Amino acid sequence: MEFPHFVKAQRKGKSMSIITVGIDLAKNVFAVHGINETGKAELIKPRVARGQLLELIAKLPPCLIGMEACSGAHHWARLFQAYGHTVRLIAPKFVSPYRLSGKRGKNDAADAAAICEAVTRPNMRFVPIKDIEQQAMLCLHRTRQGFVAERTASYNRLRGLIAEFGVVLPQKVERLRREIATHLDSVPGWTKRCAEDLLTHARELDARIDEYDQAIKEAAREDARSRALMALRGIGPTTASALLASLGAGHDFHSGRQVSAWLGLVPGQYSSGGKTRLGRITKAGDGYLRSLLVLGARSILAGLGDKQDRFSRWARELVLRRGYWKAVVAIAAKNARLAWAVLKYGDDFRLAGSEARA
Repeated sequence: MEFPHFVKAQRKGKSMSIITVGIDLAKNVFAVHGINETGKAELIKPRVARGQLLELIAKLPPCLIGMEACSGAHHWARLFQAYGHTVRLIAPKFVSPYRLSGKRGKNDAADAAAICEAVTRPNMRFVPIKDIEQQAMLCLHRTRQGFVAERTASYNRLRGLIAEFGVVLPQKVERLRREIATHLDSVPGWTKRCAEDLLTHARELDARIDEYDQAIKEAAREDARSRALMALRGIGPTTASALLASLGAGHDFHSGRQVSAWLGLVPGQYSSGGKTRLGRITKAGDGYLRSLLVLGARSILAGLGDKQDRFSRWARELVLRRGYWKAVVAIAAKNARLAWAVLKYGDDFRLAGSEARA
């Protein structure tokens, strides 16, 4: 049901076209807030059922729609784009200041109004909208990541249970599996049963993780963009497919450094009075992507050896000058920037790189 001022505007025939809409997403009940060219609220619906939301948006003229980047946001964004709307996703932490600035309480209608205001800000940063293929690939990565975490938890639980009986096992999984067999007969029966079940569960997870690794490798090898990413040092099939699924074509970022900042691979800045002060690495953004790039950077340093190419000399000097871990982060940030350039410029970037090396 529309609010009175909206009905009144419709009756007078003076209602202006809605140009911006903010939607507070939820599972079943949504809130919608739309404004016209003058910034006046023309559409206020604090309760819209899930089955009615698409019908409501389809009736609107093409406009700018803002939503928080939460569960289901990419799905709704694709549906709204099909009706000619421009959709922008915003990180929830960037919406909160606009709700507080209006001195509104915390409710769905206030959130929708805050989103509607935030999406119009010229310097607002938005979340790239993913297509179905990108989300499907990320499902593989997230599920695999969950299996890895569950496997680690199983081994840690096993170590903790056995330690209660004076058996301290090593951290390395290979040694744990090899040495635990000699201790199982010395613990009570139920403890032995629990330890064997945990080992069996961990082995099943190992097999499942291997299947997901193979699926990710096959998907990366079949995609030309993933193969181009794998040509970079320190980027394998898993990192390549994760970068492609997260960045897409890279058009949502203006520069490679913006990608590094989005992944939390740049230092925080606390500058004032003309003095530049750089703090710790922010570690903002996607921790999974960041960890993959960091692991890739460590593999680069481990395989440097006596290589004398330009990149190897730079990496080696960086370790001597700034230390191992700072060099790792610097290489990971460099790979993030190179990955963005490969995805955005494609063959043009590779051609320019070959000409520069020549």
